[in-house]
Amino acid sequence: MIALDTNMLVRALVADHPEQVAVVRQLIAGDSVFVSRTVLLETEWVLRARYKKTPIELLEFFRALLETDNTVIETAEIVGNALEWYEQGADFADALHLAACGTAVMHTFDREFCKAARAAGIAPEVRVWEV
Repeated sequence: MIALDTNMLVRALVADHPEQVAVVRQLIAGDSVFVSRTVLLETEWVLRARYKKTPIELLEFFRALLETDNTVIETAEIVGNALEWYEQGADFADALHLAACGTAVMHTFDREFCKAARAAGIAPEVRVWEV
């Protein structure tokens, strides 16, 4: 098994550097791939901020990663939950933070923290402090 860094995942999606894309494809074809949550977090930021990918494009990309047979996503269930809340409009980082909490109650000052997912009753408890 190999692990990929953010720049490798970005190349796989945007295909803006043919030589690097070829390396990534060769690596993926030859071994199973581990992707950490931190790499996913950074990948989302790079693809959104630098490459102007839409939430729908990002959602499709991350779901495809979760469904790829030779790819192991760190705590895939947590990432899957985060993607569900992200689809509801949550910030990806916030959703990933919340999903990683397990049964611990997330405390925040951010009134928008996973707001739609909380309103839909699909996110765990969040305590929003108003001070």
